Parts: sequence; structure tokens; C-alpha cells
Amino acid sequence: MDLHAPYPALADLHRAAKRRIPHFVWEYLDSATGLEASKARNRTKLDEVLMMPSVLHGEITPDLSVGLLGHTLPLPFGIAPLGMSGLIWPNAEPILASNAAALGIPYTLSTVATRTPEDIAPSLGQHGWFQFYPPRDEGIRRDMLERAKASGFHTLVLTVDVPVASRRERQIRGGLRQPPKITPRLLAQIALCPAWAIGIALLGMPRMRTLDKYIDQVKDAGEERSSTAHIGYLLRTSPDWEYVHWLRDNWDGKLILKGVLDVRDVAKTEAAGIDALWLSNHAGRQFDAAPAPIEVLPTIRAATKLPLIMDSGIEGGLDILRAYALGADFVMLGRAWHYALGALGEQGPAHLADILTSDLRANMGQLGLTHLRDAPQTIIPPPR
Repeated sequence: MDLHAPYPALADLHRAAKRRIPHFVWEYLDSATGLEASKARNRTKLDEVLMMPSVLHGEITPDLSVGLLGHTLPLPFGIAPLGMSGLIWPNAEPILASNAAALGIPYTLSTVATRTPEDIAPSLGQHGWFQFYPPRDEGIRRDMLERAKASGFHTLVLTVDVPVASRRERQIRGGLRQPPKITPRLLAQIALCPAWAIGIALLGMPRMRTLDKYIDQVKDAGEERSSTAHIGYLLRTSPDWEYVHWLRDNWDGKLILKGVLDVRDVAKTEAAGIDALWLSNHAGRQFDAAPAPIEVLPTIRAATKLPLIMDSGIEGGLDILRAYALGADFVMLGRAWHYALGALGEQGPAHLADILTSDLRANMGQLGLTHLRDAPQTIIPPPR
């Protein structure tokens, strides 16, 4: 079956996934915080980036490969972390890791995933990244780093834009709690999604398994709480620059800061020995007055030679091109891969990758581009 006929774009995967995922899980995946203005801003600001078509270049064969952190990657995008992936679709983390390995792109496992680093190790390719929600306790901190390294994750991603639990009002209204508790209301939603229900039944109720080892160190660890203030918040702290320096001293792989938007943080980042900056507003899930990463990207690009990774709001190959045109070195997508899983199960990630690469090639042809490094030449007007 040609999946491009019924699902030619991410929007089609989005619609199909909404039908196949229980409503309370959908609200967890799709929601942002507040009035969701920041989520909407991501889309608006991407659409404002105009690029000049270019003609009479003859036949073009676009080269989608990029260099990042000492590696040449065949595609300019990867898989961002998303907590509780295995709740969104059964077995999500191994499926995504295996697809990333097959594509040769980075896969980022969340600290609050439903699978442990050890679980993912057999599925992990050469580009395993571990997203680190910073534990307060130094012993837990060291143990998590050792587990990630031993499981084959060579790049550490410290998320810095979650100092406290955000509200995510849609998510709260949806009724998801941590640990998940199935009420009659949620059971009725599950009954409408048999593929999801069967998969979850076979694998067991998802939980944050990486943290299982440390639960006995947390008072009231078994207490029910909102999904926006899960057990991970009881273990972790809000990091500061001293914490960043500690990580740099104790992690011998690449270290990335995720959640940077302020150009004033760049100099301190460089001084701390960070290997790359990840520009993100957490897809609108943390702070509703945050700017879109795409609008601060040119300023931060001008301020540093560090590699810049960007996420938030990316919906297709054209958006990826826009990010590269304004100075990104790599682009990550999070929700998109889970829409693909919800729509098509195990077939979803490969189809999404095909959508993105097809869209990239088509739009690079319109711009007369053979290489992504030439994308900045296509911007109109020049970024302010």
C-alpha cells in the first residue's frame, strides 16, 4: 500500500492519530500550557520566514547530509525526547530507536520514558542521545550517567527549561495522573481505541521505568499526582551553572543544553564547555509567553559558532529548510513521530521520515539548492 495516498503530510497523520489514541492520552501528547499562544506562535513565526525561489538550475539532486558533533548524518533531522512515549503508543521507545538506527539519525531517550536505557540498548544505533532531567541527589546523578553510558548513549542532553512543573490545563482536564489510574471515564475512552488498548494490555501499564531504581529514595513516591508533576519532579532539581559545570566534569561525551532561547546565555554556555545549544520552547508546553525558537535563532547564530539544534513547531521539510536558512545546524521533531506512531503503528516513523525527505527534496528543488548549507542565501527579507 502506498501510504502517501492517504497520508501525504504530517497533518494527515495527526488526524488519524487523534482517532486511534484515547482522548486523555491525546491531550497529554497534543496540549501546551496556558492559552497555547506559544504553541501557536511557533507555527506563525515559521510561516513568516519567506524564501526566494530560484530558477534555471537544470536537474538538481539534493544532498540531505549534514555534519553534527563530529559525525556526518544522512538526514538533517532527528527524534527529540518525549516523556512517557510508551503511553502514547505501545512500545514507542524501541520502535523509534530502531527506526532512528535504520535511518542513521539521533534518537533521544527521555529520563521519564517508559523504557530504561538498558531496555533500549539493543535497538540503539550509533547516535543514541540521553535526555537528562537533573537529579538532585549526586549518587542518583552519577548512577544515571553510568547507566546511560553503559547502554550506548554517547551524547547527554540537559533539559534546562523545566525549573518547575507547568500547568498544561488541557492535559489536566484530560484526567491523566501519575502513576496512571484508569477510571470509568478513561476506560470508556480506551474502549474506542482497540489497537492502543491491546498493545498496552500486552506490555502492561506504562510507567517511568528508569526511575524505578530510585523510588525508595523518594518520600511518598507512590502518591497519586497530576501528570504535570510526576515522580520525576520529586527526584530532580532546577539546575544552575554550577550544576552544568559538574556535568561537564563528570560526563566524557558530548553535552548539549536544551531549552536555551536567550542570547545572553551564550557566553556562559561557551565558557562551560558545552558542545551544542538546543533552541526550544518545549513546543509551547512550559511557558506561554516564550518566543518561538525560529525567531531568536538568527540572533543566537550571530553570537556563537557552537552547533545549534532547533525544535518546536516543525511540521514538514519546508520548516526544516527555514530553520537551516536562519542558522540551525540540525532540527529535531518530537510530537510528529508520535503522531506517526498513533496513525500507523510501527509503519509510522518510516513513513514520516519519507514525508520529510520528500518534502525537503521538493522544496530544495524550488530554491535551486543542492546543499542545505546554502539555504541562508534564500531568505527574504533578511532576518531582523
